[in-house]
Amino acid sequence: MLKTLLALPRTVWLLGLISLVNDSASEMLYPLMPLYLSSVLMAGPRALGVIEGIAEASSSFFKLVSGVIADHTRKAKPWIVLGYTLAGIGRPLIAIANSWLWVVVIRFTDRMGKGLRTSPRDALLAECVTENQRGLTFGLHRSMDNAGAVIGPLLAALFLSIGVPLKDIFLWAIVPAVIAVALALCIEEPQRESTPQENRFSWSLAGMPNQFKRYLVVVGIFALGNSSDMFLLLRAREAGVPQDQIPLLWAGISLITTLFGTPLSALSDSFGRKRFILSAWIAFALFYIAMGLPGISIFQIVGLFGVYGLFKAATEGVEKALVADMAPKGLAGTAFGWFNLVTGLMLLPASLIFGWVYESIAPFYAFAFSGVCALVAVLLMTAWVFNDRSIEAKATSTR
Repeated sequence: MLKTLLALPRTVWLLGLISLVNDSASEMLYPLMPLYLSSVLMAGPRALGVIEGIAEASSSFFKLVSGVIADHTRKAKPWIVLGYTLAGIGRPLIAIANSWLWVVVIRFTDRMGKGLRTSPRDALLAECVTENQRGLTFGLHRSMDNAGAVIGPLLAALFLSIGVPLKDIFLWAIVPAVIAVALALCIEEPQRESTPQENRFSWSLAGMPNQFKRYLVVVGIFALGNSSDMFLLLRAREAGVPQDQIPLLWAGISLITTLFGTPLSALSDSFGRKRFILSAWIAFALFYIAMGLPGISIFQIVGLFGVYGLFKAATEGVEKALVADMAPKGLAGTAFGWFNLVTGLMLLPASLIFGWVYESIAPFYAFAFSGVCALVAVLLMTAWVFNDRSIEAKATSTR
């Protein structure tokens, strides 16, 4: 597999490197957000649900906008550069926020940047390689992205261990942001063939296969139970994990995803996407139900977070590869836009519901709700989406 990896186009590696650097900044701050909100801004789980729900939902809207426009203009680079620039500007501003409402505005800017770059970037990745390399390509990109998510929390833990104030850690995020934007300016877009879709400017799903539309419905149900990962970190802290080890716990998840993301996604090129997605969704359901059990120990938390890392490794690249498999030629940006729109929009009700149940009723019922949503999605994916052999045939035709 190493020879195949090294033979991937320069653009694939460059986009992976950009994600690595950018996520070093993003994930340095991510595990600190619950701590910053609770200890500095005095905000609880409900505020956390509002902030993350609004941030991710708004991001999903911009993912559709940028994906559709990128298909129409046949240009991805401007959106990628703009997206990383906005994110780089937004993160350090959290250090000067004096209320959680300002954090909402700043996170909105950060997530808008992510929204503008994500769909064009994913479409560019899909266009750079052949169909039998999509799983490997998206798996590599997610692995490099998660490598940044290992580096970031380790930096956060280092800063905390030497007594750097939380606010100052947010300011340091400007350094990798500048590097990411500089690398994005070096992207070279491939020559694209003219397609009948090029002059079509459409926001609808009219040109998409029925299987893709069904897939979006099922992914939306799964996403309803997939609330912000910050709740997992909050649960770990309440279970007794020391504050300075929370970033290390998050880094451990990212390390597992980094190590296993590429090989698992590459296997889906040969054996199909179905078994990876369904197995991972079942693991997700069991993980969330277990996380909500009363009296959970620190050692159990660590083990469960390892399972969560494997879930992410088995799905992050494979789900995107499946979108690329289903997308009509010339509409990859739009397909990724809709996929990202659905998953992002559902994070708003997911986080609001989870935060409310967590704080008002009990953590167990919040985690159980997520697990049930995942199991319902597994049943629908099996009986409704993958009941048409054409999808699985297309996903495995490149063996």
